[in-house]
Amino acid sequence: MCYLRFDKTQMTNLQDSLYKELLITNESGAYCSTTLVGCNIRKYHGLLVCPIPELDEENHVLLSSLDETVVQHGAEFNLGLHKYQGENYSPKGHKYIVSFEWEKVPTWIYRIGGVLLKKEMVFRTDRYRLFIRYTLLEAHSPTTLRLKPFLAFRSVRQWTHENSVANTGYTPVKNGIKMCLYEGYPELYMQTTAKNEFHYQPDWYRGLDYPKERERGYDSTEDLLVPGYFEMPIKKGESIIFTASLKEKNPKDYEPIMEAEIESLDRRDSLYHCLVNAAHQFHVQKGENEFVLAGYPWFKPRARDTFISLPGLTLAIGEVEQYERYMATAIIAIRDYINKRPISVGIYEMEQPDTLLWAVWCLQQYGKYVSRKKCYELYGDIITEIMDFIRQGKHNNLFVHDNGLLYSNGRDKAITWMNSTANGRPIIPRSGYIVEFNALWYNAMKFYEQMLTEAGGEANLAQAEICNAEAEKIGYSFKDVFLNEHGYLLDYVDGQMMDWSVRPNQLFAIALDFSPLDVRQRKGVLDICTKELVTPKGIRSLSPKSGGYNPMYIGQQVQRDYAYHQGTAWPWLTGFYLEAYLRVYKMSGVNYIERQLIGFEEELFYHCVGTIPELFDGNPRFSGRGAISFAMNVSGLLRAIHLLEKYKIEED
Repeated sequence: MCYLRFDKTQMTNLQDSLYKELLITNESGAYCSTTLVGCNIRKYHGLLVCPIPELDEENHVLLSSLDETVVQHGAEFNLGLHKYQGENYSPKGHKYIVSFEWEKVPTWIYRIGGVLLKKEMVFRTDRYRLFIRYTLLEAHSPTTLRLKPFLAFRSVRQWTHENSVANTGYTPVKNGIKMCLYEGYPELYMQTTAKNEFHYQPDWYRGLDYPKERERGYDSTEDLLVPGYFEMPIKKGESIIFTASLKEKNPKDYEPIMEAEIESLDRRDSLYHCLVNAAHQFHVQKGENEFVLAGYPWFKPRARDTFISLPGLTLAIGEVEQYERYMATAIIAIRDYINKRPISVGIYEMEQPDTLLWAVWCLQQYGKYVSRKKCYELYGDIITEIMDFIRQGKHNNLFVHDNGLLYSNGRDKAITWMNSTANGRPIIPRSGYIVEFNALWYNAMKFYEQMLTEAGGEANLAQAEICNAEAEKIGYSFKDVFLNEHGYLLDYVDGQMMDWSVRPNQLFAIALDFSPLDVRQRKGVLDICTKELVTPKGIRSLSPKSGGYNPMYIGQQVQRDYAYHQGTAWPWLTGFYLEAYLRVYKMSGVNYIERQLIGFEEELFYHCVGTIPELFDGNPRFSGRGAISFAMNVSGLLRAIHLLEKYKIEED
């Protein structure tokens, strides 16, 4: 039995299946995303969605969907599904789905009377090319397959509507056609392995409705152009491949290419392997540079997300070389920023004041997983550059005060991972001495001291002594500023302004390798986080007992922004929480960690199948929200699994 499998009962119940999404990606930045029943419910959905650098920095939906129709004895059975305004669905092809499963590739089985049709979908790894293979498993009479493409040619952030500008003409190519609706776009090639007859019948399908957009407070309707349909006979046992691509290729090559792609894929047969596959989906390569996408479908490579995510997405699953390739690109961005040059690679938000602190933590993880000796050899120079940059006060919003602590101004601009804004101003104006900034700072200083000491040499040892003295000052000040009489840590302190809210940012002070707190103090912090912040789907961004608790991420943009970090649960924090738990309770915490991870396994079957979404409501039913797949969350869970296995081995 396949791990990710849904039967006919589950698939035909639209209340359930309509909101189960799938995501297929490739390494060039393109993706395919829709629902398991093939009905698009977001403006980001589409079968071929890809960057068009000539136009802008956004992804663009070229092929929105593809309706399949099975014809026997003159009777037509349309397997497609679209939602129109109101609660109108047409056609209702989902009723023919017998099963959906995903071991290596998404696979549907349709039954129409005596006809049994299998559909499989896969992306070319390094090309904007989508393959859809149809195999006729059973048929008792001559059968015809029709394929009707729905074209958008628009940005993922826009809608398309019926217009007279669109070029509805086409050009024949081998076993297919090519089209380009608007100037500036590339041509879209649609071809099949079997000879087909293309019936040119251009028409606009009006009023398609996308409920996820309406739910989020946006416009939710558009019109799509259908240029006609491809028609071809299909015999029992025969397979026909349809491709959508930006380049023409001989259809004879499709079968071996598709088979090679399937062979290269890993199986999704467990929580761990689903997360590994999800980790690979964030990989994008542009030339020699390799990036981590922060998430799908709307995030770009972001610096903070990259450094938090890298250890889990690579080191925790044994992919050390991939870590090094990602880091090679990231270091270019770091040096560009440190040397006040424009960022020459596509990594955004390098200027955030905690980004470099997270970079040092990320490099520290390489030392733990591989060796500190190798870490020093490869990355000692960049760590030194980062530490000197911060210590010398060269960052425009990260200042070392006389007490050793880092100070940042976040009153007018969001500067931490809690970055929601309203009317251009931060909803949570975290400013001054920020708890995780200074936990990371203390950890970075101690790690740097450790590396210098182990490297040896007169100059290194002298510098290590200076680091030790600085760390001692930071540690003392940290406790003096953040530790309150209730045994937990203030979230930020800015002059007389002290935030007493119970937030998860204090976890970093007890999860990192080097903590300024003693064991008793760590336990106090951990206990209040356990009591007030832990949910089955991650760590709350704010305690229910704190003012402003707003755990439901629903409604229009402004409403969601005010809930974003006010009680919603974040899975990526679970990795740090479990790390802290093991540091405090050692082996006695292993069973607890196993129980915490169980809550995430069921999530693989909801929201976006096989991966973890951006966040969850902080109250029951703890529904998944936001981006359908989020790199930091996948990374945090993979780190937690690795940590758990490490402790089990040590116990044995």
